[in-house]
Amino acid sequence: MQTQNPLLDDLKGILPLIAKNACDAETLRRVPDENIRLLKSVGLHKAFLPKVYGGFEVSLPEFTECISALAGACCSTAWAFSLLCTHNHQMAMFSKQLQEDVWGDDPDATACSSIAPFGKTQETEGGIIFNGDMRWSSGCDHAEWAIVGFLRDNKEGAKDYCFAVIPACDYQIDDDWHAMAMKGSGTKTLQIKNAFVPEHRIEKAKDMMEGRSSGFNLYPESEIYFAPYRPYFASGFAAMSLGVAERMVEVFRDVTKTRVRAYTGAKVGAATPALMRLAESHHQVSAAKAFMQATWQEHKQHALEHKYPSTETLTHWRTNQAYAVKMCIQAVDRLFEAIGGNNWFEDKEAQRLFRDCHMTGAHAYTDYDVCAQILGRELMGLEPDPALL
Repeated sequence: MQTQNPLLDDLKGILPLIAKNACDAETLRRVPDENIRLLKSVGLHKAFLPKVYGGFEVSLPEFTECISALAGACCSTAWAFSLLCTHNHQMAMFSKQLQEDVWGDDPDATACSSIAPFGKTQETEGGIIFNGDMRWSSGCDHAEWAIVGFLRDNKEGAKDYCFAVIPACDYQIDDDWHAMAMKGSGTKTLQIKNAFVPEHRIEKAKDMMEGRSSGFNLYPESEIYFAPYRPYFASGFAAMSLGVAERMVEVFRDVTKTRVRAYTGAKVGAATPALMRLAESHHQVSAAKAFMQATWQEHKQHALEHKYPSTETLTHWRTNQAYAVKMCIQAVDRLFEAIGGNNWFEDKEAQRLFRDCHMTGAHAYTDYDVCAQILGRELMGLEPDPALL
C-alpha cells in the first residue's frame, strides 16, 4: 500500500521546471542555481536534517521516492542534491559542537564531500592541518561545507580512516568536471591548503559504522540516526538509477509509438521486437523497484525498532543496491539499442538517460563486480576481505 509522502507531493510540483533545466545543467557542468532554489523551496535539503534545526528526519523509503522522481527529471541534479541531503545524516553523527558550527546560524547549510582517504594531514595542537586535492565532490558549488577523508595514525601504530568537516572558506574549487555522463552534477575537485581542522570536526569512519561516534544517540527519539552512516550516505544511488530507468521506459514508449522507419514506412511501435523490448524492460525495472523498496523498508524497520544492523544485514543492503542498479542499466540498454539513431543527438533525452544510468553504476559503492564478491564471501561464511570494502 502506498504511504503518504508530503515531501514527494511538494517535489512533484517543481519537477517540470527542473526537467526543463536538464540541458542547461549539462552545459553549465553543474546544477543550475534555479534548481537548488526550487529544491530548497520545498525543503528537500531538510530530509535528514535533525528536527532540532528544523529538519524533517524522514524515513529512507520517503527520501528515496523523492530522489527517484527527481532523477527522472534530471539525474545530474538528483546526484548532487541527494548527496547534499545525505551528508546531513552523516554530520548528525558528529559532535554537537560541529553541528552548531554548521547549522547553528544557518540551518539551510549543506555539505559536499570527497570521502576517499586521500587527504594529507599533520598533527597540531587541538586538531590537524589538512592538505589535498580532493576529487569527486558533487554539488560543491552549492555547499557551505565539505566532508573529506584521510588516514590518521593511531596509538597502536596503525591508521584510522577518518572524516574531517571543513568550511568552504578553507578551500578552492577546481572547475575540472568534464565528463561524458552526469555532466551537470558539478563533481569537481576541492583544493585544500593548510586548513586547520579542530578535533570536534573529526570522526573515525569505523566509529560511524559501529555506533561509537561523538554524536551517536544524540537524538534518542529519532528514527533515523540510530544507524550506520553509510547506508544513508549511499541510499540515493539505486534510487537515481531506478528513476532514470523508469523515465527511459516512458521515453521509449512515447518515441516508438509514433516512430516510422524512414526507408520502409513501417510503424515501429506495432512491431514485435519493440513490444518485447518494452515489456521486458518494464518487468526488469519493476523488479528492481520492488527489490529496493523491500530493502529500504528493512532500513525503516530497523530504525523504528532502534535495531542496529548486523554485518550480514549491511552486506545485503549494499549489494542489493548494486544489483538493482545493474538491473536498471540492463533495462535502459535494451531500450536504447532499439530507439533509433535520431536519439543519439545531444538534444534528445534518451541519450542523456542512457549516459547517466551507466554513471549510477560507476560509483565504488555500486560496482557490482566488487559487491558480488562481498556477498559471495558472506554467503560462503568467509571473513570479509578488507580490499573489497
